[in-house]
Amino acid sequence: MTAPTTTAPRKGGRWIEQWDPEDEGFWKETGERTARRNLVFSVLSEHIGFSIWTLWSVMVLFMGPEYGIDPAGKFFLVAMATLVGAVIRVPYTFAVARFGGRNWTIFAASMLLLPTIAAFAVMEPGTSYTTFMLCALLTGVGGGNFASSMTNINSFFPLRKKGWALGLNAGGGNIGVPVVQLVALGVIGASGGPRVLLGIYIPLIAASAVCAALFMDNLAPVKNDTGAAKEAVRDPHTWIMAFLYIGTFGSFIGYSFAFGLVLQTQFGRTPLQAASITFIGPLLGSLIRPVGGWLADRYGGARITLWNFVGMALATAVVVLASTQKSLPLFTAAFIVLFVLSGLGNGSTYKMIPGIFQAKAVAKGLTGEAAAAYGRRLSGASMGLIGAVGALGGLGINLAFRQSFQTVGSGTGAFVGFLAFYAACFVMTWAVYLRRTAPAPTPSAVAPEAKPQLSYAEV
Repeated sequence: MTAPTTTAPRKGGRWIEQWDPEDEGFWKETGERTARRNLVFSVLSEHIGFSIWTLWSVMVLFMGPEYGIDPAGKFFLVAMATLVGAVIRVPYTFAVARFGGRNWTIFAASMLLLPTIAAFAVMEPGTSYTTFMLCALLTGVGGGNFASSMTNINSFFPLRKKGWALGLNAGGGNIGVPVVQLVALGVIGASGGPRVLLGIYIPLIAASAVCAALFMDNLAPVKNDTGAAKEAVRDPHTWIMAFLYIGTFGSFIGYSFAFGLVLQTQFGRTPLQAASITFIGPLLGSLIRPVGGWLADRYGGARITLWNFVGMALATAVVVLASTQKSLPLFTAAFIVLFVLSGLGNGSTYKMIPGIFQAKAVAKGLTGEAAAAYGRRLSGASMGLIGAVGALGGLGINLAFRQSFQTVGSGTGAFVGFLAFYAACFVMTWAVYLRRTAPAPTPSAVAPEAKPQLSYAEV
């Protein structure tokens, strides 16, 4: 998806015709400065996109008995927002190469006005559940911003910097979740209604679109590669990483939507009490995501991901204990730890993607720019699909909570299921990426008839 090509100059917008971040001379002279500028404004747009995507995790806190919606109905509202945000990531991924990263960011940022203005118009008691559902579905466009932003930034940075850059881009975007929750806390604390919150975000959305137009660039060498997309779909690593990303990002986004509702429903917290706690976990999980990418750059994403799933399983076990004992302090502390670990794992799993395909390139006998180009093609093509499937984990989490509260009146059953899933992720990571740690031989040392043994421990 991101292989350099010879292209005719493109008109209409800021187009960079030549881009080779792996060339250290080019990177130091002009590439790094340009890449960092695009990263800053990509983060801004993605940040607001996450805020709008998770808007209904906040809206439901405003919806008291006068709205006539039970907890199961509220969980279903936020689940549908998660669903659309996951599915729309696939076309958003390919839109970057088709229209240009800058051009698509302008469009994607502007699209956020649609669900925000719609919610502003209907957010009051007496509105039908179907109308609220349609508004929640519209907020899914904010989830697509992540896929296009990550695909775009992946093209700007060299392999040695991708862990840091992708972690920072994603972390800055993820932090839109606690920010909208913090703003909601301020609005609730000031006795304001949901329209006040929406009114704050409408001008911010417009500002992000304007900033993208003024300060971002399109990369002409980046184009959609149908062959790479088909190859990525057929590659088992795409689906393995999607499975692991369900465990990390799916947990982060699912818990972000559900945390406030769980506190209200299971522990009887008021909207103000729930809002005063809800933002802490997503905030810490967002801030630590770049650290996960940095640790993966330094020690290998597979190792960090493996032990991260151990931590997530242990934190979930404590959540189950606290849930059965009805201990709000222990439950809250363990849940926040779970958020932090999900954020750390987000950074390490996403760093694994380019590393895996780079390792495959080396195993094929490719070296230098040829290996880097292969890695960029396959990692770029797979990221949208992995991000989409991973986000579906958030849908699963909210549907699991809905079923658990309907069946037993608490979230304990759902957490037991999450614990089993983290154990499966641990086994998958070890079996595929760490069981064999022998270094892959150099191409010159491989006999023509021998097939190199892949090693992914360092990815």
